Amino acid sequence: MTKPAFPLTSITPIACAAALLAAGAVHGQESDSPAPQTLQTVVISASADASAEGLTKAYSGGQVARGGRVGLLGNVDMMDTPFNATSYTQQLLQDQQTHSVADVLQNDPGVRVTRGFGNYQEMYVIRGFAANSDDLAYNGLYGILPRQYVATELLERVEVFRGASAFLNGAAPGGGGIGGSINLLPKRAGNAALTSVTAGVESGGQGYAAADIGRRFGPGDRAGIRINVVRRDGDTAVDREQRELSLASVGLDWNGGNYRLSADVGYQDHRLTAARPSVNVNAGVPVPAVPDGGSNYAQPWTHSNERDTFGTLRGELDLAKDTVAWAAFGARSGQESNILAAPRVAAADGTAAMYRFDNERKDTVRTGEVGARTRLRIGTVGHAISATATGFWNDSRNAYAMSNSTAAGMFRTNLYAPVDAVAPAATYIVGGRLDAPGTTGKTILSSYAIADTLSLLDERLLVTVGLRHQRIRDYSYNYNTGAETSAYDESRNTPVAAVVFKPSKQVSVYANYIEGLQKGMTASGTGVINLGETFAPTVSRQKEIGAKYDAGTIGFSAAAFVTAQPQAYVVDNVYGLNGEQRNRGVEMTVFGQPVRGLRLLGGVTFIDAEQRRTNGGLRDGHDAVGVPDRQLNLNADWDVPGMRGLALNGRVAYTSKQYLDGANLQQVPSWARTDVGIRYLASLGERTLTLRARIDNLFDRDYWASAGGASGAGYLVQGTPRTVAVSATLEF
Repeated sequence: MTKPAFPLTSITPIACAAALLAAGAVHGQESDSPAPQTLQTVVISASADASAEGLTKAYSGGQVARGGRVGLLGNVDMMDTPFNATSYTQQLLQDQQTHSVADVLQNDPGVRVTRGFGNYQEMYVIRGFAANSDDLAYNGLYGILPRQYVATELLERVEVFRGASAFLNGAAPGGGGIGGSINLLPKRAGNAALTSVTAGVESGGQGYAAADIGRRFGPGDRAGIRINVVRRDGDTAVDREQRELSLASVGLDWNGGNYRLSADVGYQDHRLTAARPSVNVNAGVPVPAVPDGGSNYAQPWTHSNERDTFGTLRGELDLAKDTVAWAAFGARSGQESNILAAPRVAAADGTAAMYRFDNERKDTVRTGEVGARTRLRIGTVGHAISATATGFWNDSRNAYAMSNSTAAGMFRTNLYAPVDAVAPAATYIVGGRLDAPGTTGKTILSSYAIADTLSLLDERLLVTVGLRHQRIRDYSYNYNTGAETSAYDESRNTPVAAVVFKPSKQVSVYANYIEGLQKGMTASGTGVINLGETFAPTVSRQKEIGAKYDAGTIGFSAAAFVTAQPQAYVVDNVYGLNGEQRNRGVEMTVFGQPVRGLRLLGGVTFIDAEQRRTNGGLRDGHDAVGVPDRQLNLNADWDVPGMRGLALNGRVAYTSKQYLDGANLQQVPSWARTDVGIRYLASLGERTLTLRARIDNLFDRDYWASAGGASGAGYLVQGTPRTVAVSATLEF
């Protein structure tokens, strides 16, 4: 079978975009005289996506922004967005001394953090649906960043979009985008020169050093460069666990007045040794009591290493007044090497068994998008029209090897008294060659979309309608022979309809209907008679209503939503779409600076995650695995009166009970955690010194942080123990 080439556009989206640009160009020519051709000094705004407007402005208090990227609609102010989203700023990332995207999302009441099944991949549960780090977008492009862990030193902002997003962003390659999606913005050089050096240490002796340098230069300071270098190394607060990170990135940009260019190149090497694994629990066994927070039941010979090189190039061109075209391309080369072993608990006393699992993985990703956007007015109705075409291509090479994983062949340990075993030979089952993994899968996504936001009643009423045509191609190959084992090629149209009404400048109410889209599942499992059968893409449907209030110094949002996602499992030895997970919920958030010197950020989320149409109705009405009923976050940051430069901060996070199994017989207790911090800014001549100290899990609570995530499976991830971090940042 001939493999398809990497698709970026097709005749249909090109024609659509051409018509859009022509309309915008005519509109611009009718109302504006030609722009002068002489090069003029321009005011440079930091812009990760090469847009003329730059980043959306920070809200009062500086911890979140007023808006962010809403897929092909571009940057939209929060009061004009018919969705619920939060954009966390670099100020918050720095003040909390965050390490990764997961650390940032500890602030979000709609998100809980877990791991991938059997590995250390960060996974984010948004509105009760998992989104793994494969599905993080980097400046709007999927698949560019490392797929297990992303260091926040790379980032200017972390944008969390709550809700299904297939129309806005296209289908996510890892199957996420049902409960929400995450877009990460790279750093850019600002107008002021920046030279920042940071050094720090954490519990266990983890050392940290970083440099952040930004400059603008050239005619009118049109060119910019931002360089970041990071090194972490040493033990963590978990006994015997070691972490090592090496990171380097360069961000370039050029503002040519009527065109803008940006580029990013990055390298990240992240290594874990004897990292504490997730815990599996046999059916019928009560959820074990939580071990001491600093204990480690990992085998000393386990490790998880990931090394990635990635880059992007983006450009935007002003074709006429209010009409722009853009293009972006990106690529990543990633390599992963793992030796894993996770305990499976067989009794309440912590008795467990383990086996060894090795795997090697190499990914080659290419992705891109082209698009255009214009604004025009027809009579009393304004139109903001956007069109885009996207493409994604991934060649994944994998190999694995296992020790004896039968009950008799596994080696024994105990959750509360771990036993270090001699590493068994990983020869029981072998797939491919670990020293030269072959291609086992290819994923090819292509789509084109068009949207129109109509503004009426003096822009107090905004109506958005649009449609995306998504094509999903997926190919699987035998680990040992390389022969094609399955081929999948399906298409689907994904619509959106949304409305915003602003009765006043401070209030907006909205409603939306939007869908999530995942590639079709493939029949698998022991004894399945339709083994290998592929299914059409699964569609998740979301309905949402909400309201937002902007008092200038403090903002509030509230949303009620319902999302239904098809579930697949085996009935009478036939694998099929036989159930549904329906999540209904209400989320409320608060952010801003209600009084000078006091910054608030937090909220609460209530979720009813119900299983429906299960096999024989036996689990109908039961809670979905790993989804708590209530999530609460509240973060406060306070400038101490009379002590210039001194600030205190604290955060409380609460998560209600969860279930480890679909029958709801294994209940995971609720937990609450308190984090505190302090910082002090001092002037040293023309330099600024910032001292920061933070204690996460102040009261050293032992807790199971999550109860599943990947593919609806239940497994326990233990929360980190009390962790102290101190750092000093000197800015030249």
